[in-house]
Amino acid sequence: MEEEKYIEYKGGSLRPRRSPWMWFVDLALTAVTVVMGIAMPMIYAVPHVDPARMWIFPVLALAVPALYVLTVLLACYWIVRWRLFRAGWMVVLVVAGLFGVSLFWKPQLERTYGAGYSERGTFRVMSYNVRYFHDDEGRSSADRIAELIDSLKPDVICFQEFNARLAEESDRFAELKTRYESARFGLDEEAEPEQTILSRYRVVRSGVLLTPESSVWADVAIGDDTVRIYNNHLQSTAIKASDNDYIVHRGFIGDTAREVKLRSIAGRLRRNGALRAAQVESIVGAMDPAPELRIVCGDFNDTPMSYVYRTMSRGLTDAFSESGSGYSHTYRGFFNMLRIDYMLASPALQPITYEVPGIECSDHYPVVVRFKSLAGRN
Repeated sequence: MEEEKYIEYKGGSLRPRRSPWMWFVDLALTAVTVVMGIAMPMIYAVPHVDPARMWIFPVLALAVPALYVLTVLLACYWIVRWRLFRAGWMVVLVVAGLFGVSLFWKPQLERTYGAGYSERGTFRVMSYNVRYFHDDEGRSSADRIAELIDSLKPDVICFQEFNARLAEESDRFAELKTRYESARFGLDEEAEPEQTILSRYRVVRSGVLLTPESSVWADVAIGDDTVRIYNNHLQSTAIKASDNDYIVHRGFIGDTAREVKLRSIAGRLRRNGALRAAQVESIVGAMDPAPELRIVCGDFNDTPMSYVYRTMSRGLTDAFSESGSGYSHTYRGFFNMLRIDYMLASPALQPITYEVPGIECSDHYPVVVRFKSLAGRN
């Protein structure tokens, strides 16, 4: 018996033989690892490359959270399998992406039992793409949105895709608007642009930065401070509800026309990604650098891992990264993965709380942030 054992292990490895099944799994995951080893460095370069030059980058960026999680799982798998080269490759990619994790997910490291702050000296800002006050069935959502505003009591509201006609037809919304001052932007007194700003505080001045449908601003007197608020709505992705269903419900499986449909979706993402990049460069170039207190918010139609986000957020604090928790998404669709609505602020404005109420009146969720001014402090 001892001789048989000796013969079995003599000159060989003590590592148990792989079953055919494990050999196949290792081979398949090795192929996935190679693909991820190529794709992830490209994705990390997305914020630094104008999408007009490399259109595939913003398309890849849509799946960044899922691809990063896949990279983490591959790293764990190869560590357990003790394949050090493949494990090390994936670990390097995971570590390289850590800088961007807080843009998508913020762990809550301590349990909180109360607000933990004083509301004195703070103010609340809401940004919401209301889809022209049309709900999923095409009915007016103005009443429900007015109820939400009544409950949250924001001091400043930045609407994108505002519909003045449906707002006026809603008694509840019309009554709510009597408590807010509307920024005029130098337009006709009867005009109500798609991007509008309402404020409980006095609006000192206001104007248009890049057409009333793209970017408007207002200076709002809050206590002893004047805060400049930029409300933006950048070029849509042009992805329709039918496109979303086609991708989410895997309609392309078994569809003989899938190549044509997927090319159409990718083409729209490419064209509109380039348009958003041009828009954001114009907006940032036209912003007045003087105001110490500024908030830049709205629907950017792009992810945090994008050229648009990096350009717009330069020198500003992302309210989610500062005071959010968990995984935040603001778009209803595409597997609930996308955060494309933002609240950015200058360092002199501290985000105290960050909320995304789950009201389903639009294809977006509202973003609500409470700020505290640090201006004048030593």
